[in-house]
Amino acid sequence: MSPLPHNSFSALASGQEFSREERVQLLRLAHDSISSALQNREISLDSPTPHFAELRGAFTSIYLRGELRGCVGYVLPTSPVYRAVAETARAAAFDDNRFPPVTPEEAPHLEIELSILSSPQAIRAEEIEVGRHGLLVSGYGRRGLLLPQVPVEHGWDRTTFLEQTCRKAGLPADAWRKGATVEAFTAEVFGDKSGQ
Repeated sequence: MSPLPHNSFSALASGQEFSREERVQLLRLAHDSISSALQNREISLDSPTPHFAELRGAFTSIYLRGELRGCVGYVLPTSPVYRAVAETARAAAFDDNRFPPVTPEEAPHLEIELSILSSPQAIRAEEIEVGRHGLLVSGYGRRGLLLPQVPVEHGWDRTTFLEQTCRKAGLPADAWRKGATVEAFTAEVFGDKSGQ
């Protein structure tokens, strides 16, 4: 995939794509997906609107008392956003091997943050905007992804962001200069803590 021309991401994530009501509905779905798993009950994953039926990558991060409790996501747009949110919420709660599964006692106290991704597209290093773009670096059968908020949280510049994404992929820090594929995406991020 060839790099996008300068300013090709201007149409992505300009403003908010999801209305306040849609954000509330997706956050409610994420919470319900977790509680339904704990209660061993099924929920419908049929998208209630055409907008929620669009294929998107999505990440769900869950927090307990301000501390990360799980984060799982789909990089590529392989599922409708509605299903992606439900599945990643459940996976973040029970399948993130960095943490024990969420307990019924913890579930009512969880805070959820959703990141709905645009499709990754090739980008030149000098076009990457810290705080706006997330990165996907791939090469030699490996792939690493960091969301747009990560470099901001750590105070990284563009070069450090590229190097850290390479490391996340298990590649040398300078792989982005030596043939690894660099793609960028934007993410609309909202959650319980941000008041949607």
